[in-house]
Formats: sequence, C-alpha cells, structure tokens
Amino acid sequence: MSFQQTGLDLGNFLSFLARRQEVIASNIANADTPGYKTRDAQAPDSFAAMLSQFTPQVQEAPGLASRNDGNNVSMDREARLMAETDLKFNLATQMLKSEFKGIRSAIEEGRA
Repeated sequence: MSFQQTGLDLGNFLSFLARRQEVIASNIANADTPGYKTRDAQAPDSFAAMLSQFTPQVQEAPGLASRNDGNNVSMDREARLMAETDLKFNLATQMLKSEFKGIRSAIEEGRA
C-alpha cells in the first residue's frame, strides 16, 4: 500500500474520530437539557469501509434509558466513548507519524 493511500485512509479515519468527538462533546454539553436525545456518529460496518471516504451519519443513539425530563444522556457512556475515541485518535496519529518518518528517512538516504 502506498503512502498516499495509507495517508488518505488514516486521514479519513481521523476525520471520523474528530466528528465523533464533536458529537460526544455536544451530548455532554446537553446533559441537563430537558428532552435532549443522545446522538452518535455511526461508523460503517467494516473498517475497510471506514477508511474509504464517507460522511459519518449522526443519529440518535438507540436503546438508552430516558430520565423523567426526557433526556437520555449518560455521562458514564459519554466519558467511556470519549476515552475510546481519544485512544483511537492517538493511535492513528502515531501511525501517520510513522509513515512520515519512513518517508523522511527515505529522502535523507537519497541525499547521501
């Protein structure tokens, strides 16, 4: 797989993760808003599909219990999702850095 393809794939994955963090932050910000329904950025069924260019679908998260005011934001769930997404983002960033390091090494070897 070429750097260009790997870079695009990782870029698409990072874009999805950034969008998901935005949605999670919005859920947290609305934790006390009566009637607010938790949303999530849905990823495709396969990792390969996620790596291709796609627009994440943001929709209401199913199966969450609502409080008396109709709000269904669970701070525990949102904190867990934020931590998972952050971990994935950091991993993808490290992979991209490694790709750049390999290219830099090849360029520097070519100069010698």
